[in-house]
Amino acid sequence: MTATTLTTTAPTTGLTARPRLITRPLLLRFVSIVACSVGFFLPLAVVPLLAESASPVAGGLANGALLGATVAGELVSPWLMQRLGARAVLAAGLILLGAPTFLLLGSSSVAALVAVGVLRGLGFALAIVAGGAVTAALVPAERRGEGLAVAGLVSAVPSLIGLPLGVTLTAAAGPALVFWIAGAAPLLALATVAGLPGRSLRPASPAEAASAGILAGLRSPSILRPALVFAASAAVAGVVVTCVPGALSGGAVAFGPALLLAQPATTAVGRWVAGRFGDRVGHRRLFVPGILLSAAGMAALAATSNILLLLAGAALFGLGFGALQNATIADMYANADERQFGTVSALWNAGYDGGMAVGAVAVSALAALIGSPLAFLILALALPLALTLVRRHRAA
Repeated sequence: MTATTLTTTAPTTGLTARPRLITRPLLLRFVSIVACSVGFFLPLAVVPLLAESASPVAGGLANGALLGATVAGELVSPWLMQRLGARAVLAAGLILLGAPTFLLLGSSSVAALVAVGVLRGLGFALAIVAGGAVTAALVPAERRGEGLAVAGLVSAVPSLIGLPLGVTLTAAAGPALVFWIAGAAPLLALATVAGLPGRSLRPASPAEAASAGILAGLRSPSILRPALVFAASAAVAGVVVTCVPGALSGGAVAFGPALLLAQPATTAVGRWVAGRFGDRVGHRRLFVPGILLSAAGMAALAATSNILLLLAGAALFGLGFGALQNATIADMYANADERQFGTVSALWNAGYDGGMAVGAVAVSALAALIGSPLAFLILALALPLALTLVRRHRAA
């Protein structure tokens, strides 16, 4: 069954009707999307708080283990999907994300936090990679950009709320309530997995597996180049989240939280707009505007004491980053068959996490040598170099 046959189409009256976007299977998939976001983000800021009570470096160690396991899990997910099928991997991810969280009810030692973080990171990776492939298969190809944008919004809302809510609940009732919710949400979502249809969700044959792995994706320019474009923009996102708040000076210091809210909010808007227009004009056409908006936003963020420029920069970068989020992955799916959807999802997510990490570390080191404003400007000037990949991609 192909992606387009997973949805029903409205009757036509002389003109070709657009196929339905929101279907029962997609609504079931939204349940596991929300559950993953709740399970991952609700305790994300709580765990370091508990760990740092034992050691100043333990918080970074605990979340470092979580994120490292996430990247490793993303890269191994396509291999597992080829052998077990997407639904089985999604279910395994939900179990690994949820069940180990309950162990923290009995122990919050550093060793427990790190071990649970590794298991939860692996679970989150399996769930988002396999789940991303399922989502792409459940929306019609001609509306895939819009469908991915909707799924992104479904994921973004609990992610944005989860971080501050976890800290608030911990302050009000203690961490146990956070761990109960974060553990239960993914496990409850297991009930929806059986309702996800599609022949492409079954295990692959040996011949299919050979053409659908990570190495095959890395050898495909039409899959690799958009992933690299997105990784470049994700590197800037890592700087915005990690480096910009600490670089603010003067009266702008008080606006750090506003910047961290403006950027993801406008990212959601950019992703939605890109989904709506990308299906009509082509997703590749949005690469250049996305890169230029991101670069302009980063340049404005270099004005670390100017409140108006900082807010404008966060908004511009958010719009560009959101557009690239949706356009790159939609273009990657458009150049892959359904058996490669797991590889597309894995490479895109690995580019996201790896790009953010590399950007944060590299610019932090550069800022220590030449100062944050100049480091931010250099990054803004370097980002348009990704346009060379866009030109090659268009020519391909």
